[in-house]
Amino acid sequence: MTPIPFFRPQIGEEEIAAVAAVMRSGWLTTGPKTAEFEERFGGFLGAGAEALAVNSATAGLHLAAEACGVGPGDAVLTPTLTFTATAEVVRYLGADVIFVDIDPETLLIDLDDCERRLKPNCKAIMPVHFGGMPCDMPRIIAFARKHGLKVIEDAAHALPARFDGRLIGAFDSDACVFSFYANKTMTTGEGGMLVTRDPNLARRARVMRLHGFDRDAFDRHRRVGASWAYDVVAPGFKYNMTDMAAAIGVVQLGKVEAFQAARQAAAQRYLSNLAHLPLWLPRRAPENSLHAWHLFPIRVREEARMTRDDLIGLLASRGIGSSVHYRPLHQLSYWRERYPSKLGEFPMADRYFKTALTLPLFPGMLDSEIDAVCETIVEALS
Repeated sequence: MTPIPFFRPQIGEEEIAAVAAVMRSGWLTTGPKTAEFEERFGGFLGAGAEALAVNSATAGLHLAAEACGVGPGDAVLTPTLTFTATAEVVRYLGADVIFVDIDPETLLIDLDDCERRLKPNCKAIMPVHFGGMPCDMPRIIAFARKHGLKVIEDAAHALPARFDGRLIGAFDSDACVFSFYANKTMTTGEGGMLVTRDPNLARRARVMRLHGFDRDAFDRHRRVGASWAYDVVAPGFKYNMTDMAAAIGVVQLGKVEAFQAARQAAAQRYLSNLAHLPLWLPRRAPENSLHAWHLFPIRVREEARMTRDDLIGLLASRGIGSSVHYRPLHQLSYWRERYPSKLGEFPMADRYFKTALTLPLFPGMLDSEIDAVCETIVEALS
C-alpha cells in the first residue's frame, strides 16, 4: 500500500510565485507584503480587528499575555489538554499556570472546573479551540468579566472556525492568536497572527514584537534618511514575520475556506465509515457553528479488541501516519514537577489521553486514502 502521511501540505504554484516575487523585490524581511497580509487578515475577520503578523503562534501568545499585563505574582487558567506553548508563555512572564480539566464531550476547557480552581491572583484565562472545535466564547467572556479576567484565545487550531455564526477571532476577547504552522488550515511555513480590537494592546504588542523599537522597522527603512532615528522603549523580542512568509499567507488566506471545506468532507467520510466501531468519535460543531477540523482525534473504547497503542502500531505497519494530541500537560515532567497534582485530579483529560489517537486529515487527502485508513481500523476492531 502506498504510504499515507499524517499530513501533506497544500502549496501551489501561486504560493511559489508569490515568494519568488518577494525575493526579486529586494525586501525580504518585515515589509510591504507583511503589511498587506495583516490588512487582509484583519479584513477577513472584520469588526475592527487589528492583526499583527508574528513568526509563530507561541510568539503571538507571549506578546498578548505581556500586553495584557501578565507578570510575576499572577496566575492564568489554561486547559491541561493543549500543546505546551499555551502554558509556557505564562512562565516566560514569571506568572503561574492553573491547569483546568476538559469537558469530556467537546474536549474544551471546563468552565465549572475553572470556577473551582479560580484564585484571587488570576489575571487571565486562555481557552483553547482544541482540534478546531470552537469554544463557547460568549460564555467564556461572561465568566471572565464576572471575575475580572483578561481573555487570550489560543486559536492555533481554529481558522476558520465559527461559533453561533461568528468567526473565532471576531469575539470581544482581549486577544486571539492563530497559527500558520505547516499542518494548519493555512500555512506560512512557520508563523502566526495576533488579533485584537484593543488599540492599546495592539500598540504594546507592535513595540514588543521587534526589540522594543518605538517605530516600525519597515517605516524606518522606507523613509530616506530616517533609518537611524529610533528609540528603544522596552526590552522587546524578535517575533516579526518575514515578507516571504507573508507572501505565502496572502495566497493561502484566499484558499482557507476551501481548505476547511475539504477537511470537513474528509472528517464526514471518517465519521460515516467509523460510526459502527467501538470508538468515541469527535463531535460535530454546535448548530450554526463551524468546526475547523484541524485534528480528527478518535478514542478506543475499553471493550475494543485492540488497545490504542496496538492500533497505532498496526497503522504504522501499513504505512499510515498517526499521532496523539496531546498528552495532558500535568503529566509532563516540567509541569508535573512545577505544579504537582493528585492522582485523578484531572479525570477527563487523563481518560481522554489513555485511549486517544489522531488520524491523518488534510485538504488534499484522497477518498481512497481515507478509506484505506478506515479499512485498517475496521479490520482491527470489528
